[in-house]
Amino acid sequence: MRHKYETRGIVLARTHGGEATTFVTLLTSDLGLVQARAQSLRKSGAKLAHALTTFAESSVVLVHGKDGWRVTGSVLEENWFVLIPSPDTRAAAARVSGLLLRLVAGEVQESKLFIIMRGFLGALAELPEDFHESVEILAVLRILAVLGLDSGEIPGEVGDFTEMILARIKLGRAAYVVRINNGITASGL
Repeated sequence: MRHKYETRGIVLARTHGGEATTFVTLLTSDLGLVQARAQSLRKSGAKLAHALTTFAESSVVLVHGKDGWRVTGSVLEENWFVLIPSPDTRAAAARVSGLLLRLVAGEVQESKLFIIMRGFLGALAELPEDFHESVEILAVLRILAVLGLDSGEIPGEVGDFTEMILARIKLGRAAYVVRINNGITASGL
């Protein structure tokens, strides 16, 4: 019998893998970034479908077998896609998650990435739109730092996206964007 892993995860991407199978890329609090197969997710009335939509944060049950990870259970906790109503803000969330997926080739076991992404999505949902550019810059800087692609000072703790920190980011925007570009260049993308 295989061991079941229960963790919290944010769905960053979904890929169709056959008639009813979907592969979900989950950023989890315990296991880091994993890709898992979800059987029958595309069938009408699938029990797990609502909890495994893009930008859904769910409690998931994963099993690791010879073919990789498989989702065996999922309960929706937060639907960030619904909580982030603006199309521009959703585009910012997509840019950051897309960059994260490009920077992390395969799976990585780094729990700080989950904290950053959860704080990022929460800030996009709660803060006024004039802070969103600074929120995006701060999230990307923190992701680059966790992956070893930036060694500069970043204000605040890993998951903090307070208005005071974001005001500092806004003031130093040009320097932070240069650091982001240098980090992306260092990654080889």
